[in-house]
Amino acid sequence: MRVWRQLTDFVARHGSAALITVHDVKGSAPREVGAHMVVRPDGAFHGTIGGGQLEFRMLDIAREMLAAGRGPARIVDQALGPDLGQCCGGRVKILIETLDKRDLEDLEPLLEAEAGGGVFEVECRMEDGRVRREFSSAVGDDHWTGWREIHGEVRTPVLIFGAGHVGRALVLSLAPLPFAVRWLDDREDVFPAHIPGNAQAVHMRDPEAEIAEAAPGSLILVMTHDHPLDMAITAAALRRDFPYVGLIGSATKRARFEKRFRELGMPEGKIRSLVCPIGLPGIVDKDPAVIAASVTAQLLQVREHGSIERNLSPPAPSNDT
Repeated sequence: MRVWRQLTDFVARHGSAALITVHDVKGSAPREVGAHMVVRPDGAFHGTIGGGQLEFRMLDIAREMLAAGRGPARIVDQALGPDLGQCCGGRVKILIETLDKRDLEDLEPLLEAEAGGGVFEVECRMEDGRVRREFSSAVGDDHWTGWREIHGEVRTPVLIFGAGHVGRALVLSLAPLPFAVRWLDDREDVFPAHIPGNAQAVHMRDPEAEIAEAAPGSLILVMTHDHPLDMAITAAALRRDFPYVGLIGSATKRARFEKRFRELGMPEGKIRSLVCPIGLPGIVDKDPAVIAASVTAQLLQVREHGSIERNLSPPAPSNDT
């Protein structure tokens, strides 16, 4: 969630909003430090601090604070034990702030930094009971007391070649997740009218140039309408050191592609790194939405660990189209 965009939007549209932040964690907790919720005066919200009774209680407090008007921030020190009806066993401190249109000017630099993408850090301190956030460094300042917050997220680049049924389902599946999708097809008028905010639809003219210009660490998925085109894109991708090159298809399609790659002199290690069929092992349904969900889980695994676990399960089923 783009917290500053959401907060600014709520304040501008509804006059005020509350920001709920996991400020500190000791032991086991449902969310990490920095998790956010943004709450409207009517109680509607975006984001989560973990659900359950903790979240319900903090929402109640935020609504009470909003009803009282813009005032001092509050830190709630909450044990996650039987009194809350949760069994995490840890302890959290939750920071709750209320903001209104007087705060819009102060939100602008945070909104701008968030819009730029990537991760940024701000220094925070309490000033007259309210949280003041600044970008200027206070390192070495003996008089500065406060804490630092890290905002934004690094989006992993994904190149999806092909705007067929599975490509469409996959772009939708990746929409709420920390990926930056470049969606490519060489056909005219194949992209839908509405594209998720984290995706860019591109009329592809030179697929090998797309591979050559892709950022290191990109995840590559090949699922075009044309097998020779699949072959060319996959070969180009395997020649680079991407952490994931996936090709939609069956074991038969993989065998044919492997034979051609060997004829081209491609090293065996590169050939073995190809993920085909794509998706988690054991999921046999070929519905595009199911394939997309399975592949999305696989991409999250690569994003988290840098690779997929190849030896813990039997091979994935065919997803040839």
